Amino acid sequence: EVHLVESGGGLVQPGGSLRLSCTASGFTFSRYGMSWVRQAPGKGLEWVSGINSDGVRTTYPDLAKGRFTISRVNAKNTLYLQMNSLKPEDTAVYYCAKPKRAYDVVPGSNLYDYDYWGQGTQVTVSS
Repeated sequence: EVHLVESGGGLVQPGGSLRLSCTASGFTFSRYGMSWVRQAPGKGLEWVSGINSDGVRTTYPDLAKGRFTISRVNAKNTLYLQMNSLKPEDTAVYYCAKPKRAYDVVPGSNLYDYDYWGQGTQVTVSS
């Protein structure tokens, strides 16, 4: 069955960096675009980046542009999120998410498009 496992979270000071990983199994990873979604304390789910199936196209909301980079290594069934210049408002649980459809598009902010995500990894940005 589909299984997504996030790792790489932790405590970092404002301005610092982290790289998150998501290892996927149970589906043909290379056929699907993927996204990262986060949930801050007391807030709803918020989409933060998307990537198409072969990794050549990416999309970000304004909050992530210039700071976050999504990438993937299909041979390893792994998705990454490099986060630089972190801010306290980036504190959240970060999830990788699989879209329902294997279309040749970058998955975006409509959370109804996703059918699986992992249990998340905690990112805390604090001095």
